[in-house]
Amino acid sequence: MSKRTWGGAVALAAASAVVLTGCAGGGGTGDSGGSELTILIGSSGDAETKAVQAAADAWAKDNDATVKVIAADDLNQQLSQGFAGDDAPDLFYMGWDQFANYASNGYLDSYAKDLSNAGQFYPSLVDTFTYDGEFVCAPKDFSTLGLIVNTDLWAAAGLTDADVPTDWDGLEAVAKKLTNDSTVGLSFGLEYARLGVFMNQAGGSLVSDDGKTATADSAENLAGLEYVQKLHDEGVLKFPSEIDAGWGGEALGAGKAAMVIEGPWIKGIAGDYPDTKWAAYELPAGPGGDSTFTFSNCWGIPANSDTRDAAVSLVEYLTSDEQQLKFADAFGVIPSTESGAASYAQKYPDYASFVAGNDYAVSPVNFAGSASVVGDFNAQLEGMASGNVDLKSILASFQTQLQAALDEANG
Repeated sequence: MSKRTWGGAVALAAASAVVLTGCAGGGGTGDSGGSELTILIGSSGDAETKAVQAAADAWAKDNDATVKVIAADDLNQQLSQGFAGDDAPDLFYMGWDQFANYASNGYLDSYAKDLSNAGQFYPSLVDTFTYDGEFVCAPKDFSTLGLIVNTDLWAAAGLTDADVPTDWDGLEAVAKKLTNDSTVGLSFGLEYARLGVFMNQAGGSLVSDDGKTATADSAENLAGLEYVQKLHDEGVLKFPSEIDAGWGGEALGAGKAAMVIEGPWIKGIAGDYPDTKWAAYELPAGPGGDSTFTFSNCWGIPANSDTRDAAVSLVEYLTSDEQQLKFADAFGVIPSTESGAASYAQKYPDYASFVAGNDYAVSPVNFAGSASVVGDFNAQLEGMASGNVDLKSILASFQTQLQAALDEANG
């Protein structure tokens, strides 16, 4: 799962100005007819770019419009450059991790509540893209984390479907059975976006229900981290960097790890590891119950855009079940509507566990200013690889920084 950096590299400034020319501030029309739209996306590859362009062309044909889809080299950077230059695209991917920053600064049009299909999206995704009580932008798809196993290694260890873990004890047990001299039982990234699920499964959270108080230093969050540290100390968990892998998918595909925690993007390993067979399951429950993370982008429209009406019409087309299932066929994303996701799970049973996980999934912490605090937390978590770490101190520091950021965000 790629991560892009919010930035301001001078080298891209000129390029950004060029690619975003003729966008939201450039004098489009208020209705769809005759509109010229530009969509800026963070694409996973040619399949995604071509699929989005094909969908946009189909809408444009019916609406006497033209649409150009641009695959960004660095979505966050090019988007920030576009807004800074008053030249934002008419429509764009807006990541869950950047949404609060844009919404709090008034950069986004709050159109989603007025969509004809507004009530069809998963409630958890609506919550992700709600700011100050208002549903701002329509989620375009979603992914959740699951437990993915190398089925050949699973069988070689004498394990069957009956051994698929449903709780932490079960996960530890199979990780031990799968660990040998050449393969570690479990691997996942050493970051909040993975360890956070264990904190949640222990019953923890990072922010109180009323959104005013940080709860990072709770006993439950500590229990989640201590469980991860226990698995690592036992040698049944290794982080990708410890086994010469760039990410969990590489560790799984190369046979360096028998189980990983990743999302439906795991299908991407087929290109490099065509012989690796895998199966995906829901994450085991912790003492606090089931939990996983959901990740999503929404379709962002700039505030005060001249092409707003056309862009909203295009979003309604792009988020229809029919079109989202076409996207699923083309590049594997899960539809953001409950009905669309149900159809997806029937059509792609290998990915059904990712859909099931969204029933109890939560979004990673996401409010204006939280990203930098989480980045500092991730840096401190790196000590878990060596075992030279005080988890209580890490959470205490996280608590202090998170509360300060939360206070500032709440004004």
